[in-house]
Amino acid sequence: MVEKAKKEATTTAKSAAEKKPASEKKTVAPKAAEKKAIVVKPTIEKKPVSAKSVATGDKITKQSNTVYATGKRKNSVARVYIAPGKGEIIINEIPMADYFKRPVLQMILRQPFGVTKRDGQYDVRAFVSGGGLSGQAGAVKHGISKALTLIEPDARGALKKAGFLTRDSRIVERKHYGYRKARRSTQYSKR
Repeated sequence: MVEKAKKEATTTAKSAAEKKPASEKKTVAPKAAEKKAIVVKPTIEKKPVSAKSVATGDKITKQSNTVYATGKRKNSVARVYIAPGKGEIIINEIPMADYFKRPVLQMILRQPFGVTKRDGQYDVRAFVSGGGLSGQAGAVKHGISKALTLIEPDARGALKKAGFLTRDSRIVERKHYGYRKARRSTQYSKR
């Protein structure tokens, strides 16, 4: 008898426990549905981007018609920003004449503007890292040329013909095992 009483008590407790969550679920479910209906996610409109800029990583920013391009030569990488202006060229927050003191390097930077006949029409801000001064000048020239093609697609032919859009991929060869340098072997001694 005691066992029957225990069984009845446990079954009534189980059924009561099962009934309560079911009733709570009924009351909770509509509230959750109401919350989902109230929450509205803002839609973000994506602007169309040209396939060319996506492939090369270059882009036109909205700030004062500034165009961005990346230039490379040897181990140097230059981030170049071009905007319409008076022809100022600033490299790493330093005027070009102070950063590149050799006239040859200054001439290299002005070459893309000379080929396209746009001297003094664009301001350039470049941030260069890696390599030496010659490699950095070549990287900035490459970046300026790429940015000019984004601003004026008609100038692409002249820049391509001059070879300014081709990345000069020559870099220092690595040192090999058993050699003094990349190819220089140890000195031979006959005796």
